[in-house]
Amino acid sequence: MSETIEIVPYDPEWPSAFAAERDRIATALSGLALRIDHNGSTSVPGLAAKPIIDIQVSVRELQPIETYAMPLTELGYFHVPHPDDSFCPFFHKPKEWPHTHHVHVVQSGGDEEQRTLAFRDYLREHSAVAREYEDLKRALASQHSGDFPSREAYAEAKTEFITSLTERALSQGYPREY
Repeated sequence: MSETIEIVPYDPEWPSAFAAERDRIATALSGLALRIDHNGSTSVPGLAAKPIIDIQVSVRELQPIETYAMPLTELGYFHVPHPDDSFCPFFHKPKEWPHTHHVHVVQSGGDEEQRTLAFRDYLREHSAVAREYEDLKRALASQHSGDFPSREAYAEAKTEFITSLTERALSQGYPREY
């Protein structure tokens, strides 16, 4: 039987967990990481989330991927080859589910970097919208297991909400901390 996707109450330790991992990544990617941002639901105070610290690492160039993949591998991250590698290579740790950390590598100044930060900043400033997103995540989590195809379906089911909110955020001048 597969493990369920778990949405847990906001943990005030998540920012500290991010900061500790940010420092490890900054050391490992010295000179490569131009920004390291806490993103995803654990970066929004008060928002329930899967207990996975999402980290966005902005680099000058996404290719060759080995430039940053090797140092991340040494920190215990695993790369998941995917068509998204062209704009956002993805790494996670540990290798098996449940993960504790996700790293999304993006090009500094690129659309993906701005979109992610705009979504995060909008949720941080609009608690009613954050609650709406939390309700959606809880409903979807109850419908999906923790196996890979179901996790992908869970993520896909959130896409319309995320895309719509991100477009709204960008049109209103987000991200704020760019």
